[in-house]
Amino acid sequence: MSEQANARDLFRAAYEHRYTWDANFPGYSADIELKQGDEVYTGHVSIKPDMSVEVSGIADEEVKQSVYTQMRDIVTHRKRSSFEQSHGKNSFTLGEKDSSEAVDILVKGDSMGSNYKIRGLSICQVSRVMGRMAFVIDTHKSLETPEGSLASHYDAVFRNPETNEIIRELEFEDTFDKIGDYYVMTKQVVRSKEKGQLTTTEFNYSNIKLLQPAVV
Repeated sequence: MSEQANARDLFRAAYEHRYTWDANFPGYSADIELKQGDEVYTGHVSIKPDMSVEVSGIADEEVKQSVYTQMRDIVTHRKRSSFEQSHGKNSFTLGEKDSSEAVDILVKGDSMGSNYKIRGLSICQVSRVMGRMAFVIDTHKSLETPEGSLASHYDAVFRNPETNEIIRELEFEDTFDKIGDYYVMTKQVVRSKEKGQLTTTEFNYSNIKLLQPAVV
């Protein structure tokens, strides 16, 4: 097997091991509580079967947008797309293996200049350069389920790609519960460090209900 085919197969196995919602995903609704410092906001969120997001009940527009962005991130990670759809046109090369047995997967053809590290069946690092922003996401812990793995503890470092200066650092801790047949995020703690300032934001989801499929 050529190195390129081997790199592609290794990455494909890790990509397909990620936990995603299947085609029968009915969507869900939940109450949300967002805590940041002494401030607490509550509202209601839903992800529809078509993966559209709705946020209601939060008067503060900035907070509402923050919740909407977080819900869109959930959709990005859980939405299923085939390996061919996402990576079919890319070529892959094996790089170095580090001391933790993670191996570099170098990608050509990706519009976002992505490279990865995989360890076993997990994508443990994603690095991308997007215009004037470069970022590296490292996954430290995952929840393993029979249907695939969900990253539960990971961090992201954003840099200026020209100067390598750190712009922002984020650390995430995610908690999931199985609701019906689907794993759904019930809590996310985000620690942000920007210009020396530390901020902790907590998203708590409760009263989670799968949406009833529409009667045809």
